Amino acid sequence: MAAAVAAIYAWQAQPEPQPLPLPTPASLPSIGPRMPAVSPTMHVTVHVAGKVRHPGVFPLQPGARVADAIKAAGGVRGTPDTGTLNLARRLVDGEQILVGVSAPQGATVQGTTQSIPSLDTPLIDLNGATAEQLEQLPGVGAVLAARIVEYRDAHGGFRSVDQIKEVTGIGPAKFSDLKDKVRV
Repeated sequence: MAAAVAAIYAWQAQPEPQPLPLPTPASLPSIGPRMPAVSPTMHVTVHVAGKVRHPGVFPLQPGARVADAIKAAGGVRGTPDTGTLNLARRLVDGEQILVGVSAPQGATVQGTTQSIPSLDTPLIDLNGATAEQLEQLPGVGAVLAARIVEYRDAHGGFRSVDQIKEVTGIGPAKFSDLKDKVRV
């Protein structure tokens, strides 16, 4: 009899299944350790200048590429050399994309004044250069070039030339050698 009572009690003590609440929408992952999560309402704003049909400032979707920015500016005008631009690179909010022209002497890049040695010596774009192009910089070999590219990909690009100091292997002396030879 005690076994029957215990079985009935155990049966009635079982929890009743409850419906699950509706799932809440998951937030999008953050881009990097210092960047906020991307929301559907956010956008990146870039300035496209140079040899494009409609130069100006354009808001684009997160994850947009350099090619998308050029398209937003009406495409290239004439046949400018876009060989130095990485058309597949993701855009960084607030950057300027120069199509078919070099930055003017003493140009301000991302809020820092940067002197440009001459128009004959083109600056290497930290956000668009390949590892092979970065190896052309003084004191930059294959390993350091790979670290620069890895840092750029992990952090969504460089926002200023000074940010290259955060790459492992670039100290004050190496930065001093590089700062006048690169741009963002």
